Amino acid sequence: MSAAGIHLNGNWPDMYPELRTEHFELKQILATDQEFIFQGLSNPEVIRYYGVSYSTLRDTKFQMQFYESIWKQKTGMWWKIVDLKTKEQLGACGMNSYNALHQKAEIGYWLLPAYWKKGVIMEVLPAMINHLFSRWKLHRIEAIIEEGNESSCGVVRKLGFTYEGLMRDAEFKNGRWINLLIYSLLHYDRPV
Repeated sequence: MSAAGIHLNGNWPDMYPELRTEHFELKQILATDQEFIFQGLSNPEVIRYYGVSYSTLRDTKFQMQFYESIWKQKTGMWWKIVDLKTKEQLGACGMNSYNALHQKAEIGYWLLPAYWKKGVIMEVLPAMINHLFSRWKLHRIEAIIEEGNESSCGVVRKLGFTYEGLMRDAEFKNGRWINLLIYSLLHYDRPV
């Protein structure tokens, strides 16, 4: 895993870090990726338990602005997941709600359905999490998951996250209130 251009000790990096695993690389999401982001965030299977969705390519500009703004505001960063061999874009993962004072952030992720159950997330998330703990000096990483999303709950449990509780009627989605589950991983909890 590489993270060129990172100069932390409490400072935001000068350059967007790129991470690499055995089979994948995590690269900055650019304006030219809007069609790919739309492909994911308009897919009914992807957005079933996801917090945002878009019905038109044009509307996806709001998501692109989100990725850019959290970087500029120093509150997060998201990467596209790229297959090293084929260069296909498979999904995205990242952090937001970064809080330097409390040394914590929230993570999120999604994959196009064609790449589900192929070990992609289980390979890239540990690299991202290790990056967040080692380079960002985070103490706590949170994952907030919609109730019913058993696949995502299984992923974070396998990664060592602890279930902390249920937030009742925490969000309004598709005309109804939904519950959210909160999981956390503390820097000293993670497997070595």
